[in-house]
Order: sequence, then C-alpha cells, then structure tokens
Amino acid sequence: MEISDLLQPEAVISGLKASSKKQALQELARHAAQITGVNDRKIFETLLERERLGTTGVGNGIAIPHGKLAEFKKLYGVFARLDKPIDFDAIDEQPVDLIFLLLAPEGAGADHLKALARVSRLLRDATVCEKLRGAETADGLYMLLVQSEAQAA
Repeated sequence: MEISDLLQPEAVISGLKASSKKQALQELARHAAQITGVNDRKIFETLLERERLGTTGVGNGIAIPHGKLAEFKKLYGVFARLDKPIDFDAIDEQPVDLIFLLLAPEGAGADHLKALARVSRLLRDATVCEKLRGAETADGLYMLLVQSEAQAA
C-alpha cells in the first residue's frame, strides 16, 4: 500500500481555511465528494461518527480522520495543510495543521488498517512534517508525500 495508491495530486489542498475541527471536516468532506462522487454530507456524517468514538488528532499537529462507506469502491486519501492550526481535540492537546483524510469501502478491513498504518508512519517522521509545513504549493505537498514514502522504502 503506497501513498500514491491513495492520494492523487488533485486531492491535496495547500492552505485550507478552517477555524474549527467541524469546519475542517466539512471542507475535507466537500473536497472528497468532488474526487469520489459520493455526497459530501454522507462523508461528513461518517467522519463525525468516527470522531465521536475518539479523536483522530494523533499529536504533533497531525490528524488522520477516517471512515468507511459502502459507496466507495477503493481507498481514497485527501491531504490538507491548514492555513492556521486549529484545535482538533488531539491527544497531546496541541493544535493541528496537517490532516490526512482516509476513506475506505465498507469491507476494506485489512486494506484500511494497512493504509492507516502507512499514513501514520509517514507523518510520524518529523523531517517529513517540517518539509510539508514549508511547502509552497499543493503540487509541492503531493511530491513531498510521494517522494518521502519512496525514500523511506
């Protein structure tokens, strides 16, 4: 499972404007709807449902919200660097500015977990995160995400 399998260049957002966790999830759901063809409200509700189980703010300014929907035929990723860090109820209580949204088909048990692990490993690398925070464009972010993974392999 490679990041490039999950993430297309058009699924990367540089400078996402959001003032709250809810607004960030709404914007990500809207963007994901354009890529997947699935209703943004349905995606948003799925993400909120998952957040109610426990925060997906994993610490160090990173969140990995995720959800499963029957309408998805494959795994999808959306990456966003926020314009300004926001409170995401993260486990370390630090604001979040890097979000990797992961969406999976209902029956994607092992694949979903592998993808989550892959994204988590990549974003645990402090050097990668520093470069992502310094990138100027969505294209630059995409290249960093894909290249950083290739270098780690």
